[in-house]
Parts: sequence; structure tokens; C-alpha cells
Amino acid sequence: MQISAGMVKELRDRTGAGMMDCKKALGEVSGDFEAAIDWLRKKGIAKAEKKAGRTASEGMAFACSEGGKGCLIEVNAETDFVSKNDKFVSFVETLAQLVMKNDVTDVEKISQLSWPTGGTVAETLTELVATIGENMTIRRATILSVSTGAVSSYIHMNGKIAVLVVVSADEVNDKLTAVARNVAMHVAAANPAALDRTSIDADMVAREKQIFVDQAIQSGKPENIVEKMVEGRMNKFFEEVCLNDQAFIMDTDQKVGEVVAMAAPGAKISAFARFELGEGIEKEEGDFAAEVAAMSQ
Repeated sequence: MQISAGMVKELRDRTGAGMMDCKKALGEVSGDFEAAIDWLRKKGIAKAEKKAGRTASEGMAFACSEGGKGCLIEVNAETDFVSKNDKFVSFVETLAQLVMKNDVTDVEKISQLSWPTGGTVAETLTELVATIGENMTIRRATILSVSTGAVSSYIHMNGKIAVLVVVSADEVNDKLTAVARNVAMHVAAANPAALDRTSIDADMVAREKQIFVDQAIQSGKPENIVEKMVEGRMNKFFEEVCLNDQAFIMDTDQKVGEVVAMAAPGAKISAFARFELGEGIEKEEGDFAAEVAAMSQ
């Protein structure tokens, strides 16, 4: 199978490994990306898969919450300049409130909602595009809520990252509200993959375990030692990716779940969501193909 420059680039973006290593890995596994990532990790070339999500579109990720409900939304534009435009910012903020009020997250349905000053969301966005002179799109939205507890929102770097955290509890107090806010800030920084060990994707767990098993076997240790090595590494993995198990950024001697539990009777994190502006969309880089072509000569 011929390994294209684009394939090498994607693997490099996802793993942080060098171009030659990425090209070799793809060749070893006949172009299978997931197998190539595992191959690099087993060789110690890539410690872990990186998200293939360098910010490729600009705009704003926004979060808002009120009472026991919150909304996350992302609206994209062509340049970073737009995210500083007052009219654009006002549109995003008003849109988030509208989405939360109407409890609608499907983009097509959002576009048909009535705008407060008249017309629809789609028509208002079209007018904004004409005024500012850049293409803009509503990319995604989500709503989280709780019957008893707190929903906290946090926006980082003027809309580069937006977070919602839902903490349920038997009663609501000021401490619970403050802790929920701090956990939202933690989620922005730590980017957990799941809430806890029971909610993490089973295929992801199985894959990580296999990586650790292969690494442990390569060490030449006896089988009983290999099992202990794998168990220890899996526990470390869970502590890195599960929100409840992560060390709290404001007190690393405590885990996030422990901090929340002390905030109020019955307190626990029931859900969270994190939007990072442009994640999963890649910009084209015209020079890369020539770079890889030159490398193969």
C-alpha cells in the first residue's frame, strides 16, 4: 500500500512522532492508523495518542448556566479577528441563552428558532455574515441539567475552551456552587476523557491494557510481575483520564471526586461537557506534501 503525505501528516499530528517514524509505522501495518499508533507506542516512540484537533476554524466556544441548567455552544468563523467583534460575541451569547431556553441542540432546529428581535436564527446569522464579511456557522450545542444540585459554566481564553459541570446533591449551598465552578476550571485544564471508570469507553480500556501488556512482556519480567505491572499502569491510566480520579488542580493531594463529595450531603459529579474551539477540524498545510516527498527521495 502506498503511504501518502497526508497519511503521514495525520499520524504525526495525532502522535507527535517524527515523520520518518510515522511513515515506517504506516508501512508496517499497511496504512491502518489505529494499528500504526499502537505500533509507535509499543516502540516507545509515542507515549499516547494525541487528539487530531489542531484548531482549524476560529470563532467562539461559549458556556452559560442558570439555576439547574446550562448550555454549551460553538460558533465558527474564518479568522480570530471575528471572536473579538462585539456583534459576533453578542450573537453567540444571545444564541446560547436561546438554545438553553428552548432546550434544542440540533443545529438545524436551532437555525429555525425565532430571534428575539425578529426573524430566525438563520436569518440573523446571514445578516451578521453580510455585516462582518466572513463566513460563520453554528457548529454544535449541548444542554445539561440537574433537579437538585448545581450546574456551573466556565469559559477559558475568551472562548477557546468552554465547559459545563453538573454536580448533583441532596441540598444546594454556597460551597457546592463554588466547588462546581472550580471543577469546571479543572475540566478546562485537564480535559478528562470520562467521568469515572464505569463510563469510560470499553474499547479504549481494552486497547490501553493491551498496550501495557505488550510493553510489560517486552520487559522480560515473569508473568506474575507482568500482571502487577499492567494493573499499576491501568490504575495510573484511569487517574489520568477519569475526572473523578484525577488529582484536583487546586489541591493535588485530593482527587476531584473526593473534593466534590465534601461540598454537600450526597454531592457527586453527574455529568460534564467540554468544547474546545475547532477541535477535530484540521487546516490544510500546503508545504507538507513537498516536505514528505523530499524525505522519501
